[in-house]
Amino acid sequence: MPRIRLLFKYWLPILIWMLVIFSASGDSGSFEHTSRIIGPFLHRLFPHISPRATHRIVTAIRKCAHLTEYAILALMVLRALRQPEKNDTRPWWSWREAGFSVLFVAIYAVTDEFHQRFVRSRGPSVHDVLIDISGAIIGLLVFWCFWRWRSKRISASEKPLEEKSST
Repeated sequence: MPRIRLLFKYWLPILIWMLVIFSASGDSGSFEHTSRIIGPFLHRLFPHISPRATHRIVTAIRKCAHLTEYAILALMVLRALRQPEKNDTRPWWSWREAGFSVLFVAIYAVTDEFHQRFVRSRGPSVHDVLIDISGAIIGLLVFWCFWRWRSKRISASEKPLEEKSST
């Protein structure tokens, strides 16, 4: 496959996702703005919810968003490093590629928090960087568990019939 096509197929989606994360770390993604959306929704579901509980839930939702967006980024980077093709016999998992994915995410998380330093309604947070890195690790570990489960399932289905009956 030509190099330019590989670039568009594997790395362009990563750049687009990084732009989505970058735009979410601007003013429109601040606590003040997101709580204006989540808060009224919570008050509809739970009319007697306290402001303190609302604040905690909004914070939890925002931190889960961090975990999710960086888990997705790590998986996209892993896919780009591997560049799977049809009938590829290589294993889907590589600890080296997973480690590089986490490193890539960590560097991007730091630059994203640095960006927030210049946004009036936001601020940089080491805590958020750690949440972002945790999201990457959790996403990759979930994928690794799925890959192991799928590998065992496929190898069990490929055993000859007499082997299956004797076990």
